[in-house]
Amino acid sequence: MTDTLFPPRATPVVPVNGQPGFPVARIFCVGRNYAAHAAEMGQEVDREAPFYFTKSAHAVLLSGRDMPYPPRTADLHHEMELVVAIGAPAGDVSPASALDAVFGYACGLDMTRRDLQAAAKEKRRPWDTGKDFENAAIIAPITPKDAVGPLGGLRIQLTVNGLVAQEARLSDMIWSVPDIIADLSTLYTLAPGDLIMTGTPAGVGPVGPGDLLEGTIGALDPVRTRIA
Repeated sequence: MTDTLFPPRATPVVPVNGQPGFPVARIFCVGRNYAAHAAEMGQEVDREAPFYFTKSAHAVLLSGRDMPYPPRTADLHHEMELVVAIGAPAGDVSPASALDAVFGYACGLDMTRRDLQAAAKEKRRPWDTGKDFENAAIIAPITPKDAVGPLGGLRIQLTVNGLVAQEARLSDMIWSVPDIIADLSTLYTLAPGDLIMTGTPAGVGPVGPGDLLEGTIGALDPVRTRIA
């Protein structure tokens, strides 16, 4: 065993229905994957290829736990998303074979410090401080792929304090799950432990202390958190 100056951080592990947990290695996020969301953000959709940003694995917060309101922001936004869990290596794969790399699916929340993201956009700087921070990737238990079936017709919905804030069908995604995996696999060699957050529908908005967020996609385990 190699000596270290201090104990390494524990690897975040997301529960899996009926199986051992899923240790998270990397989190890739797809930007502007629903046309209505791109429009509400004042952006056009790039239909030539998806684009990505990342979150650290240590941004994971398990569903059901409170999310402390993060520092240095006055505009924390919710973004409800389908999360794809990778269970097999995938390097430069085709859309036709991309789903072979998928282990399962989960509901997730891509929490965003919108004011910091907007300031970074204005200065043409990276989005890291707006997107990649503690507890910014809230993940529900993963359901293995074979128990989910076709994704396209599934409804994705988020409620805030019981009121619907976001709602769409997964078929509304500009880039489907196979498209995303195939394209991302030309940039990285995907590996077991990777998560892909596939983009959010329209209706994103601010939340504050006391707000209860509950997101659903078909029969997947819901994602829930209260802002503390």
